[in-house]
Amino acid sequence: MTKRCPWADLSPAMREYHDREWGRPVSGDAALFERITLEGAQAGLSWSTIFNKRPAYRKAFAAFDPERVARFTARDERRLLADAGIVRNPAKIRSAIANAHAYMDLRDEVGSVARWLRTFRDPAAFSTALRSRGFTFVGPTIAESIMHATGVLNGHAPGCALARRPRPVPAADAARARRSAPS
Repeated sequence: MTKRCPWADLSPAMREYHDREWGRPVSGDAALFERITLEGAQAGLSWSTIFNKRPAYRKAFAAFDPERVARFTARDERRLLADAGIVRNPAKIRSAIANAHAYMDLRDEVGSVARWLRTFRDPAAFSTALRSRGFTFVGPTIAESIMHATGVLNGHAPGCALARRPRPVPAADAARARRSAPS
């Protein structure tokens, strides 16, 4: 592939992530919970910071298995707060654990969380739906980032070989995509 979103050229690993993962549909619970967790961890930080910590996050958060994370205890929370490989923000760590509980409840309610996610087109509505089900660190900007990361919204830059066609991105969506693209 020769044409990519500009952020993909930050490193070979980012290029690989762009080409093989970002903006592609996600169906498995662990993969989707990973996107939700990492996008929430990104709040106030650059995507490259979180992306570079992804292997440590996978280890620390039980390969993003929401069932296992939902069983984390206060001892696990202390372990995570001491883990220099991840962002040691207490609110973000508590959020990830709470979101595992919310994820399991949502899965029990709707069956496939990935299928449910694909019913949304508006990040604000998606954020509201997540919050109403107990998720945290899922404001509209993070909700939109989740939607881009999972291919629900087309966040690829114009000219990127992975930009989907023929479904054009309305101007307002394109502007939001530029703001929520990894940096």
